[in-house]
Amino acid sequence: QLACHDLIKMTEDMISGLVKSVFGSYQITYHPEGKTGPGVDLDFTPPFKRISMISGLEEKLGVKLPSDLNTPEANQFLKDLCIKHKVDCTPPLTTARLLDKLVGEFLEVECKNPTFICDHPIIMSPLAKTHRSDPRLTERFELFLHFKEICNAYTELNSPFVQRERFLNQAKDKAAGDDEAQVLDEDFCRALEYGLPPTGGWGCGVDRITMFLTDCNNIKEVLLFPAMKPTEDSPAAGKS
Repeated sequence: QLACHDLIKMTEDMISGLVKSVFGSYQITYHPEGKTGPGVDLDFTPPFKRISMISGLEEKLGVKLPSDLNTPEANQFLKDLCIKHKVDCTPPLTTARLLDKLVGEFLEVECKNPTFICDHPIIMSPLAKTHRSDPRLTERFELFLHFKEICNAYTELNSPFVQRERFLNQAKDKAAGDDEAQVLDEDFCRALEYGLPPTGGWGCGVDRITMFLTDCNNIKEVLLFPAMKPTEDSPAAGKS
């Protein structure tokens, strides 16, 4: 059965192998401010570092996070943490958004070399399967490189009943103004009722990886068809 740890291994092998094949080494130098600026050494030697999201936050913040994150008390606890550590989170102050801001402030800053942030709580991952070792979490990971997310993956949730319940919980955040929250997709739930075999969902920002491997600090330099503003003398410039 394909699971999150299989996807992690596949991702690790592919990216480290790519770097080794192209450069003959797992170490490269990247210039985030341009090639005339200071260089940063990046090490793709496997295995990549792994950080479990909740335990990682608890270690960094010196607190024990609420076991049930779907409560008003948990939401207030996270609001207080953000205030205490001067972490700015724009409304709506949903639990998922508060957690995401704390992760960005305290965990993503640790991800200079390739690092997996794993085991996202259910409230942040409505499409991911419940973790087989901890029912509060999901089997999901994000891979970061030089503090940028380059990959997002998870074991796909294939229970239509659990998926519908997750969508309904997400709808509350959507109603509160969270544009990133999912809406109830009844067609998707109905499709799951016909059956989905054990599946891994995986998405990778190939353009971002290409930026690092070609030492470019502007994404337009690696896109085949970047969005460009028309020049004054181009035919498109005269159209309204």
